[in-house]
Amino acid sequence: MTKKSLSITGLLFALIALGGCSRVGEKSANMSVIYIATTALSLLLLAGYSILIRKKEPWFLVLFSAVAVVNVGYLSLSISTSLEEALFANRIAYLGSVFLPVSMLMIILKTCKINYKRWLTGLLLGISAAVFFIAASPGYLDIYYKEVSLVTVNGISVLEKVYGPLHGIYLYYLLGHFIAMIGIVIFARAKNNIKTSLQAAVLLFAVLVNIGVWLMEQLVKIDFEFLSVSYIVSELFLLGISLLVQDDSSHLISTDSKALPLPQPPAVPVNASACANSAEAVLDSEDELREKILYLSSKLCSLTPTEKEIYRLYLSGKRTKDAMAALNITENTLKYHNRNIYSKLGVKNRKELVEISAAAEKLDIQSK
Repeated sequence: MTKKSLSITGLLFALIALGGCSRVGEKSANMSVIYIATTALSLLLLAGYSILIRKKEPWFLVLFSAVAVVNVGYLSLSISTSLEEALFANRIAYLGSVFLPVSMLMIILKTCKINYKRWLTGLLLGISAAVFFIAASPGYLDIYYKEVSLVTVNGISVLEKVYGPLHGIYLYYLLGHFIAMIGIVIFARAKNNIKTSLQAAVLLFAVLVNIGVWLMEQLVKIDFEFLSVSYIVSELFLLGISLLVQDDSSHLISTDSKALPLPQPPAVPVNASACANSAEAVLDSEDELREKILYLSSKLCSLTPTEKEIYRLYLSGKRTKDAMAALNITENTLKYHNRNIYSKLGVKNRKELVEISAAAEKLDIQSK
């Protein structure tokens, strides 16, 4: 476990401990401080992730942004002085709340190493946008709230609502995402995509915390939005488990590279000389060519077993369809592995990969 993972885990327990120090139903000053604190913390976490994490995951940026937007909405609603202001703040909160479960679902899919079709992302975002427009309709239509008014409870502004016919859509929307997340984690553990039961348990805990808080807010009348706290805890749990999974993957790759010999380029084919000459023509100088060769050679050990096999297939002249058939994988999966291979070996595409490898073989032969 890296220092980064340990730091995040420590922050998780600190947050939980601090959350337990506040009692439900305290007076307005304390509730205002909590709303301000959760908003400031969520913005700080968003800035921290954007600045400190070198290799950013797009869905984590969406998640951290959504949590920040939710908390800004809750804070704005609590200090609203008119119904119009309160409804606008409510829309801000729903904007984050609607896109937050989508980002959680996509993060869990990636963490659990589940492949999915590209159209799934578009479908989920389209459904999310539709749900948001329904949830943002109060003040214009009476389909989500039949009636709504602004009241003050313990000095905090709260919307008093009578639900409309389409209010249940948002509830089913959340429940559907939560069920999907739980199913993905269970499926991934059964397929051994998640290596330990502890990692699966942490992922499930991140989901169940939100389910429990959401159900509590539906069944018990509480004037404070506990989801503002649970969302922050969940995003940190997801980030922590994601880092742990990455640590385990790096360890496995390192161990595997020691056990297996490095993939060696095959014997030089008839056209290898032409490939080498082509590579030298593209590169500015022989020094640059040697630098690329040395870098590629030093990074071969970082390839996973699947990436090594794809590397061997490409060097032997196999095409995309051949590699897909040999490994029994889809085109999207192959593209995913290609991106990893090119990134690790410092090349732009498959053509450059083959050219540099062929040039490396030629230089090795000449030096003997």
